[in-house]
This record gives sequence, structure tokens and C-alpha cells, in this order.
Amino acid sequence: MKAFALIPLISCSLLSACGGGGGDSDNTVVETSVNAGADLQIIEKSEFTITAQGSPADGTFSWQQVSGPSIEGFPLEGAEQTLTAPDVKTDSEIILRVSYQSTGSSAVSDDISISVSSNNQLPLAVVTQTSPETLPSVYKDTVTLSALESSDPDDNGQIDSYLWQLLSGPDLDIESFNESTLSFSHPLLESNANLSWQLTVTDDEGGEASTQYSMTLNKTNELVDANAGADQNVEEFEQVTLDATNSETVTDTYKCEWQQLTGNAETLSNSDQCTTTFFASDVDTESTLSFEVTVTDSKGRTDTDSLFVDVSPKALGLINDSGVGECYNNTQRINCESDDFPAQDAELGRDSYANRLDKVGKGNLAFDYTKLNEFADEVGDDSPDFTCIRDNVTGLVWEVKSVASGTVPNTSLRDGQNHYFWDVGNTTFTDTSTANSTCPDNTSCGVQSYINEVNDLDFCGGTNWRLPTYTELLGLIDYGKQGQSILIDEAFFPNMPSESALSHLRYWTSQTAADGTSLSQAYIIDMSDGNDLAYPKENTAYVRLVRSR
Repeated sequence: MKAFALIPLISCSLLSACGGGGGDSDNTVVETSVNAGADLQIIEKSEFTITAQGSPADGTFSWQQVSGPSIEGFPLEGAEQTLTAPDVKTDSEIILRVSYQSTGSSAVSDDISISVSSNNQLPLAVVTQTSPETLPSVYKDTVTLSALESSDPDDNGQIDSYLWQLLSGPDLDIESFNESTLSFSHPLLESNANLSWQLTVTDDEGGEASTQYSMTLNKTNELVDANAGADQNVEEFEQVTLDATNSETVTDTYKCEWQQLTGNAETLSNSDQCTTTFFASDVDTESTLSFEVTVTDSKGRTDTDSLFVDVSPKALGLINDSGVGECYNNTQRINCESDDFPAQDAELGRDSYANRLDKVGKGNLAFDYTKLNEFADEVGDDSPDFTCIRDNVTGLVWEVKSVASGTVPNTSLRDGQNHYFWDVGNTTFTDTSTANSTCPDNTSCGVQSYINEVNDLDFCGGTNWRLPTYTELLGLIDYGKQGQSILIDEAFFPNMPSESALSHLRYWTSQTAADGTSLSQAYIIDMSDGNDLAYPKENTAYVRLVRSR
């Protein structure tokens, strides 16, 4: 390509004609041009020469790069330049421009196109075994093959991707075939196994190279490897899963048999299956169970493994639950664990595990009562002759009222019909209650007098009888009996008074109600509906004494 410019010139044909006396003169226009030379096709990193020609010949040349991969040294001065083609990843085009400036003319320019071909050198694929440190590997060793010694001979080249292929050998559990390293666990083998691998690496210019690598895995002396799983920590009543499916044999099939070695006896759902379950038993303190699995392959070869299950008590508290064993929506009974009506009493707390509780005595759901005689000795759960009740959840011993003996006040000391005003501690009443009116006492029908009389009897083996606290008395209410006339288990607390006598079944607690400065009320709990009430102390209510063991 050539570029041109016009230059006006003055020519004198005769010397005399150029003087001041007039005469003819010639004005000649000279064309300025430049040619960058023919376009070139070259290979990356090779030397090449570009030569520009300009007219008239007294001008200067200046080169610059317009586009394409960078060539060092620009701008350059001079008609001829020897350059080195850049290293390129793909075929590329470079545009160079030469400018030519002659005396008295405007600069002209011309472009030359340099087509640079990529000359990629293929990568080198190399495989090395980097683990285990001690060879040969044995069963359960982690075997690692590395391609990190593979390389790209191009100056600025690099390996972009890796592909591993297992051409022959046993099936292996491999997480990825596309990383620079490949790892697997040495399998259980009945005989030595030869493995053949192929590694293909690809560089950043798309060049590929492959290599093959052979290795041998040694056979295993023991051909059955039982795996009982990891030790576990659970809470009582929790479902426990024993899983031996990670056991290994060289045969395609195997069977399992579980047995318990130590601890409270548990009932396994399927002891002859590799996966079995049980519900952890009721425990009072931390306890440890141990189990063993025997794995047998199809050729009769066996191996055993064991695990420990630590069982801790669940935080169910030291008070009784509500006694509600069913779940409800707004109108009717429903299955528990409903997303629309979640976290109900029947699915929380002690009652929800009632069928798995290791109860000492008997009682509805999680209630656990033991009958005691007059000496506080245990009697049979079905015995009709008992004087006190021990609550095995709270550890408290409760008074059982005697059989109705007449009409108040002509009754016996512990008749359930007797009712009393509240005069515990510093609370006293002078004219509020008349002796031998609501109870058979000739001096006072106050609660404190009754407590003193019962303690004087060394009743049921104790002299520390007292009024129950609010929480203690509430713990006797079985809200699962809602709709019935009495919300306490009459199998253990018989001889209840008739609700018609006082139009209520209110029982005193030991706690004064915070009703201002007078402190004239104490809390009662009504055994007919489970409600509580701050009740005037001068009124009368029923009493059921309690003591700690």
C-alpha cells in the first residue's frame, strides 16, 4: 500500500531567466509517498523484518503499533525494523503503521498487517503416587495419584484441566476424576489386583496429552471387615439405630447378627438385619450399653465389631406431667405432631414417653404411685389396704384420707370430709372458726392444729407432715380426666368428700397469695376442675398433707 502527498517546486531553465528582469518560471508539484511493504504471515516468537519505502528520499520514517498482541519497543524510527513476534495463544493479527515526513510536506502513513500463527507445544502428562508414605499400600490405606508434575513447555503456558480414567481394575469409590489428584481407599481384595489408569491433561491452548500408569493393590488377609459404626450418645426414650451396612466383604452379599453385650436389656427390632433399632430405656443416671455385630459372607467367613451407646436421662423435670395423652384441634381429637396444632402436652414431656417409662408403681400415663401401709412399707399395687401414697416422680409421700366415718363434725381425725381455715405460721384467728364445727377437734379447726395432731401420731412413719406447696399439690391433678367430677386418681387417693357438701373441692396450699398488704388469702387448688384461686384464709377448705421422705 502506498500513501501520497503533493509538494510545489520552482524550476529555472536558464540562469539569466531567474534574475530580476522578468522572464518565464516553472512551478512543478512533487508527490510524497510511503509504502509499508507487503502484509506478512509469520509464526509466534519468530524474527521478521519490515521495510518501508518513501519518496522523495530525504524524509524520515516512524513506526507505531495500532492493534494486536503487543510487540516490545514501539514507537520505532527508521525505514527498516527487525522484530520478534509475540507469544500468542491463538492465531492473531497485528497492525503496524509507518509515518513518512519529507521536507516541506505533510506526513503520510501506511499500514501493514502481520498475521501471527500460534505454535502450541503439547503438554507433558506425568503420574506419580504420593500416598501412602509406606508402600505397598494395604487395606484401608488412602491411595493418592498426582498429576501435579505434568507441565506445559510453552513459556507462559499452563495445564488447564485433568481427566483420570480407570482402564482396568476393581470398582473403586472415587469422589472426582477431574482434579489434579485422585484418591481412593485400598479395597478389600481376595487376590492381588492390577490397575491401569489413563491421565489426560489439557493446556490453556487446548492441546492434549495422555499417559498411562499401572499399579498393583495387594490382597487382604482378612476377607470380612465388620463395621458396627461409631459410638453414640443418646437420651433415654430416644430411638437408636445400629447400622453395620458399612461392613465390607469380598463376596457380593453378607448377613449380620446383632447382640447386646452390656447394660440394661434393650429390645432390638431386627437383630438379624444389618440395620436395627431400639428405644433407649428409662434411666436415672448416665449408663452405657454395648453391642456387637457379627458379619458373615456368603462363604461362611465372619468378623465382629462392637460399639458403645451412652444413654443419659432426659430433662423431664421433677414434677408430674399434665396427664393429657391425646392431641386436639379446635373441635376434636387429632393425631399428634400436627403442623397446624403443634407442641401439645401429649407430645411433650414425661407423658409422651409414658409407654417406655420404667415405672416403680402404677398410675395413668407418667404418674407413678406406690401404696404404703401405716409403717410406710410398700404394699402391692392392687392392695386395698394402704394408708399413704409415695409419688415416685417427686419423691413426696401423700396422706390418704380415711373412710368416711360420719357427718361433720362427728368424724374421725383424717376423714376426707373435714375442712379447715388457714392459720399456718404467724396467721391466727380468734373468732373466725368454732372448734368442733367443721372438724372433730375440740380446740380449733385450723390447719395448724390438724398438722400438729397428725405429726403427734407419727402417722405413716413420719412427723414432718405439712401443707403442700402450690406446685406440689398441682402435680396431683390429672388433666386427662377433664369432664369428670374429680381430677385426681381415686385409685390412689380414695375417700374424697362430696362436692355437694361445700359446693367445691378446694384444697389448701401452703402459699399465701400476694394480695397487697393484708396477706389475708392463700392459694387453693380445686380438685374438681384443676383451677387455682386466692382464697380468704378465714374460709374453710379441705386438706391433704404431704411430707418429704
